[in-house]
Parts: sequence; structure tokens; C-alpha cells
Amino acid sequence: MAFNGYLNLFNLGVLTIIIIIIMAEAVTPTTLVDQTSLNRSSFPTGFIFGTASSSYQYEGAANEGGRGQSIWDNYTHKYPERILDRSNGDVAVDQYHRYKDDVAIMKYMNTDAYRFSISWSRILPKGKVSAGINREGIKYYNNLINELLDNGLLPFVTLFHWDLPQALQDEYEGFLSPNIINDFRDYAEVCFKEFGDRVKHWITLNEPHSYSMGTEPYMASHNQLLAHAAAVKIYRTNYQSEQVSEKGSIGITLNCHWFLPFSNDTLDHQAAQRALDFMFGWFMQPMTTGEYPLSMVSFVGNRLPKFTQEQSKMLTGSFDFIGINYYTSNYAANIPHSNNDTSKPTYFKDTHVNLTTERNGIPIGPQAASPWLFVYPRGILELLLYTKTKYNNPVIYITENGMDEFNVPTLSLEEALMDTYRIDYFYRHLYYISSAIKHGVKVQGYFAWSLLDNFEWIAGYTMRFGINFVDYKDNLKRHHKLSAHWFKNFLKKH
Repeated sequence: MAFNGYLNLFNLGVLTIIIIIIMAEAVTPTTLVDQTSLNRSSFPTGFIFGTASSSYQYEGAANEGGRGQSIWDNYTHKYPERILDRSNGDVAVDQYHRYKDDVAIMKYMNTDAYRFSISWSRILPKGKVSAGINREGIKYYNNLINELLDNGLLPFVTLFHWDLPQALQDEYEGFLSPNIINDFRDYAEVCFKEFGDRVKHWITLNEPHSYSMGTEPYMASHNQLLAHAAAVKIYRTNYQSEQVSEKGSIGITLNCHWFLPFSNDTLDHQAAQRALDFMFGWFMQPMTTGEYPLSMVSFVGNRLPKFTQEQSKMLTGSFDFIGINYYTSNYAANIPHSNNDTSKPTYFKDTHVNLTTERNGIPIGPQAASPWLFVYPRGILELLLYTKTKYNNPVIYITENGMDEFNVPTLSLEEALMDTYRIDYFYRHLYYISSAIKHGVKVQGYFAWSLLDNFEWIAGYTMRFGINFVDYKDNLKRHHKLSAHWFKNFLKKH
């Protein structure tokens, strides 16, 4: 799919603007938005606005500064044909060398915080503390954290954003082994010790659901949950109240779509709930009650690992906040049980849910560049209200939210910077977040994905999620897209 184009009636100086977007070949919605009715003051005092990134997608310097190999280094070099443009993150957008310039962009946009992840193999090249701590890696993150603080930006640090040290994958298959629990805890403790005097917001894992999908999901998720709980325990025991005058906080980031029943049939309503259990409840329920959702226990049976009593106790309440990554929504339809199916069970078959992006030939919303990303802003309100009701109204940060366009090398720079549809996406989602807060949901911050265009995993550099344009043909120069100027005005302090 490609964007057919858009009509821009954006007047940057006046900010009385109408955005009309025409996106995706199959969908031509007209959206009219009065951009003056929502701004920073529409949110509670102290609400944090920022942008988000991850180490493998941004840093580059893959073979510099004593960094060890991660599973993504290995994967992209071993199987280049599995990346859409045969690219990798060896250089990425080179934030390792350009972090000062990137912090200046954040400051220009009037953001309050930056969510970034630490490369485990940059800190521990062999994955284990016993195999040596890389002081040069420590120095890089110290420099980045200090630069952020010097510019009035809060660091939100994610400890694991999918780039597992290859050494641990080779030794015991990473998160498929319980050995990972202590190694992750030890790695986390190094970070708490080295950076915790300045970092007040910690995220243990990014999207354990997504990470699990590339392996044996139930065991990988089980060990991710236990690794998370072990890191939280060491933080709360040794660091949380000791390091900073204002007590630090620790949480986890979960991704979830919203799911609408495909029809009014009771079975489709149950399917939508089951889809939530298998994507969100899979992690939220153990951290709330110490157990997996009943629907998972019922549908997966003995293939779902069990928590010991001690593990359940450690998991329950193991977060100060929940990070939520929201991008899109799906329709959910029930798939009846079949007694004739003798094929191997899989996670997707276990759900007995058919997920679709259209109903009666009508898409749930306009499609972005990614085949899975259909724009449905109201879904973020529904997910937030659901989380409040179902999981005891936790403190929430929206840790990722954004949309992509195709990387079209033939566009002029001027054309490539005109991302009016992205402004519309952010505005609508922020409107619904504001509504959720008015309904008592404890959302305390919002991080847009992403500060810059970057390496988008198996899509390589074929998709652009950035609020700022990276010129891959001209020394990775950064240019503000229209959305960066919009954020600057939106976040202006009055």
C-alpha cells in the first residue's frame, strides 16, 4: 500500500489549521481537526511529554566502544535476506556519535523527557557481570544521561529492548532458560548502581509479547516475567529509596491493540476479551494477582508454565507504573473448536480468535505504511479505560504511539517533511488520552514513537516512523518534519 497523497492547509504561524489526509489506496477518509483546541495545558500539571527510541534501532557503533554482539547483530548479518532492504543496525542513525545533536532536537521540540534503551551487550559484552563490565559503555550512557539533564530532559531508561547479548543466546538460548533470570537481575543492578543517582524512571522490558513471538512464546514470556520481578525486587530492596531525593519508580512496557468484537454475537465478544487476555492479560494478570488469565490456563493447558508460590508473590505488585505501547486496533471473531485438528498447537491457534483489520469490506481505519497499522485513535481510550477497571487503576505512561510512512527516495526533501497525517494521528490520540484522564485514568506521560526515522527491525529502513527526518543519502542529516514543528507549538509552556 502507498499514500495517494494529501492536501496540506497547514499554517504554522497561525495554528488555526485544518488537516485533510488521504491515506492508503483502499481508504480515503476526510478528517477535519481544529488544532487549537488541544495543547499542553489540556493535560494535568506535571504531565510528561517525550519521544522514544531503542538502542539497536538508533545507536549504531556496533563494533565500537567495547560493545559485544547482540542477537540482532547476528541475525541481520546471518540472514540479510530476511530484512526487507537487506540492511542492519551497524550504523543505524548513529546516535552513539550524535547524541548531543539529538538532545538539541528534543529541546527544540519542547519535550520534557527521552525514553531510550540501554544496550545490554554495550554494558556487559558477554552478557554476564562475571565476564566483565565495559567501562566505555558506562561512560557513553553517563554522557547521554548528563546531556539530557543539562538540557532539562528526564531520562526514562528501558533495560531490555530486544537486543539480547548473543553470548547468552549461544550459552543457554536466552529467555528460553531460567538462567536468564539471575543474569538479567545482575545486569539491571549494574545499571541501577551506575546511573540510578540520576535516573528516576526505569522500565525493565519493552514489549515482552512481541519478543516472545519470535521463539517459544509461553516459556520466553514466563522467564521474562520472572526476570522483570527479580530486577524490581533488587531495585526496591537496594536502590529505590536510597539514590535520589525524590524516590525513583520502576515498571514494564507492554504493547496491546484494542479489540472490537467482529459482530454482536456473544462468541465474538468473548473472542475480543480473549484476545486482550492473550496479549495484555498474559503479563498484567501475573503482575496483579500472581496468576495467568483463566482463559489462557483453560485454552493452553499444560503447555502454559506454572508459577511457584514464591514466584507468584514476587510478581504480584511488581510495578510502580505500566508503560503501554499503542498503535492500532483489530476486529476479533471467534474460531470454534475443532475436534479434527491434529496439527501442532501454536499460540495463535490457542487463542481461537480470528483477527482482522476490516469488517464487511470496510477497514477499521486508514492504513499507514506498515501492513498491520490501521489508524484507530479511539482504541487508546478504550484500552486505558479497560486497564483502569480491570487492573486496579495503575499509574500509566504511554511509552510508544506513532505511525509510519514509506521511505520514498524519489521525494524531494520538502515533500518528505510534509507529514500532516502524522500530526493528525498524534492529535487524535492525545485527545483520547486527555479524555481518559478526565475519566480518572492515571496517565502521567506520553512518549511519541519516534524522535527520528530509524532501523525498523525486519522492515529495515523502508519505513519512517520519525518526527524528524533522517537523510540516509546525505550523511544521516536530521531535518524537522512538520510534526516536529507542531510538537514545538503544542508543547509550548504558557
